[in-house]
Amino acid sequence: MSTLTEGRPIAFRMQLKPGVAAEYERRHDELWPDLAQALREAGIYDYSIFLDEETMSLFAVLRLKPDNNKDALPLQPVMKRWWDFMADLMDVHPDNKPVEWPLKPVFYFEG
Repeated sequence: MSTLTEGRPIAFRMQLKPGVAAEYERRHDELWPDLAQALREAGIYDYSIFLDEETMSLFAVLRLKPDNNKDALPLQPVMKRWWDFMADLMDVHPDNKPVEWPLKPVFYFEG
């Protein structure tokens, strides 16, 4: 068993409510420029979200720069506005932050 080290992708799962997949995708297609800038400034340089249509689970994968400040992102007003905007579509905490389940890395290949 190998240990995956810093610099590799981070993955987590979120949960959509039934019947909102198209709206979730539409909102992300129109990602706010100030949110995109906040993500870049936090050190996120590659971020994808995939949908399992059978379970309505979202699978997110992101990559961070070594000098990232991702942990400060939840404090950004634009991030809080985005959570409020998306809260009707997914499972969220009382502050509207999406519920995330971290996924354990078990395999990584870089060619």
